[in-house]
Amino acid sequence: MVESTPLVIDTNVILDMYVYEDPAVVALREWLESGQGPWHATAAMREELRRVLDYPHIARRLAQRGFAADEVLVRFDRHARPAEPAPRAVYVCKDPDDQKFIDLAVVLGACLVSKDKAVLRMTGRLARLGVRVQRQWTGAATLAA
Repeated sequence: MVESTPLVIDTNVILDMYVYEDPAVVALREWLESGQGPWHATAAMREELRRVLDYPHIARRLAQRGFAADEVLVRFDRHARPAEPAPRAVYVCKDPDDQKFIDLAVVLGACLVSKDKAVLRMTGRLARLGVRVQRQWTGAATLAA
């Protein structure tokens, strides 16, 4: 089995996979659901997702699809590999909500999939720490060691 780069996925991308069914993340969702690779997530990341699922516009979207917030959390739990909270990285994000994703990605030397502008602005700095930031997941081949 080929060792692969760990994967960290921010909340907006998870919402795109499981709430909005964005075509841009279908390949990532299918890859995760096939069991080929989990992503790494802390309890704080799961809690953020749980909280965000209660936002009125997201709750409406779930209701339109006949889908419950708990179903999204079940998928999260099924495919996310639990990780311990990581210490603060050398580089700090302007958006404190995104810091936990950066911290974990740095500790793991991960590929961080994020659409967040504050995270994307840090791409060069995070690369110096061994983190590859991608706005869109480009396939399992990008995770090969």
